Amino acid sequence: MAGIGFELKKLFHRRGLMAMLRAYGYAGVICAGPMLLGVLLQFGVLIVSSWWQVGRPDRDLLVCMITYTLLASLVLTSFLSMPVTRFLADMLFDHDEKMILPSFWGSTDIMLVVGAVLYTVFLLFSGATLMQGALCLWLFLEMVVNWNAMSYLTAIKDYKSILYSFAAAVLVAFITSCVLLALALPPVESLLFAVVLGYGVMLVWDVLLLHRYFPQSRENPWLFLQWVDQFLPLALTGLFTTIGLFAHLVITWCGPLGIKVKGLFYGAPYYDVPAMLAFLTILITTVNFVVSVEVNFYPTYRSYYSLLNDGGTVKDITVAENEMLAVLNRELHYTALKQLLVTAAVISLEKTVLNALPLGFNDAMHGYFRVLCVGYALYAVGNIVMLILLYFTDYSGALTASALFAGSTVIFAVIGQFFTTTLFGFGFLMGASLFAIYAMFRLASYTDNLPYRVLGQQPIVAQTKRGRFTELGILFEHGEQRIDQSLRHTEHKRHARRECGTNITEANNAIGEERKS
Repeated sequence: MAGIGFELKKLFHRRGLMAMLRAYGYAGVICAGPMLLGVLLQFGVLIVSSWWQVGRPDRDLLVCMITYTLLASLVLTSFLSMPVTRFLADMLFDHDEKMILPSFWGSTDIMLVVGAVLYTVFLLFSGATLMQGALCLWLFLEMVVNWNAMSYLTAIKDYKSILYSFAAAVLVAFITSCVLLALALPPVESLLFAVVLGYGVMLVWDVLLLHRYFPQSRENPWLFLQWVDQFLPLALTGLFTTIGLFAHLVITWCGPLGIKVKGLFYGAPYYDVPAMLAFLTILITTVNFVVSVEVNFYPTYRSYYSLLNDGGTVKDITVAENEMLAVLNRELHYTALKQLLVTAAVISLEKTVLNALPLGFNDAMHGYFRVLCVGYALYAVGNIVMLILLYFTDYSGALTASALFAGSTVIFAVIGQFFTTTLFGFGFLMGASLFAIYAMFRLASYTDNLPYRVLGQQPIVAQTKRGRFTELGILFEHGEQRIDQSLRHTEHKRHARRECGTNITEANNAIGEERKS
């Protein structure tokens, strides 16, 4: 999130209810856009399917295909997301904007190639028809581009355009699905195509925004791979956090609640729907972190580090440190308290509200929803604390927290499959609890001796790591150079042949003229 919190501060300084709602809306879409859009489209598909009386087997298959594609794209992009964001922030800080677009297309190309190969292999054995597989693969590739673009779009600060692209994707998908179903076309293919078209509109819109704000150049598109080596803990942190967030869903599909929809497509509707709704309850924490913790915490954070960098006195540094940590503790406390109140309110009202919706909730689903609401609330608190660890460059602490989250969630969710189904969801709850507890203790211990952490633990001489990803970037660059040289050599040969042919023609014409004379 390269600078989104800092720019949103301008919006929150404006007075009025509409200005406040607009700022919160922008923050929600930017920070939770991928999952929020996925959840909205999932429920939109269910609603449209019920309107047109689409059969339950087709509906389940469609939800499985969209869910599989969404999760696969998020897991794939999670590895490069944080290093790419760090690269983007560094380029903006150095005023080297010409490197941004090449890095976007370079990172996108790598993920598209790797993702296309892996997901195609899955689709070939998944049991999907040729048309269904092609649409799933198309949707997967669009999602990869969109999720990667979101990392870059936060630097644009044109939140209105980003919000419009988000709304356009939902609107186009909704209208297209209604039109195709009204024409009595196959429901699964029709709704899949509608979702593909919606994400396609978002893709084109976002890419045009990037090209409008960042200059095009022919700089090295693989330079960002050096940042992957330099900040490999960031890449692993993003990957482990995503795995911990979604692993319990995949494990439940393979357990007693799972049903085989078609081929390799499995689902657990009685668990998946409560999980999607429970995820929405953490939007308050996600948005509040950006507009409260980042916006209010950053000025004190900047003052503290400015004093360290510019030779401030010990007294001034101590005062700035105390003020920064006081603001941080206050904002984290308020954020956690708001999430607690929201979770408590949702659990209190969920039975009345959910029974009024056409989602077919039973007692077991209500139980899963309540457990997962608490689990997601703890995950949200742990996640914002982990992000604060990244603020203080405690990459090892953030990596340990995310690895603990992923590992414990997987282990507890697997163990839970051997007990009664009424306990499902507690595996994720226990993993999220460990995540939040460890992250809070790590932050407390790290900030207890912050001057030493900032100054004493840093390397005296800047170190540049040259690992496998850097070597891969060099290999790609050399390959591009060879291709360019080959193309130039081929073009030179063609040009020489054309000139030779022209000379021969001119000579023949001259001979012919001489003979005539």
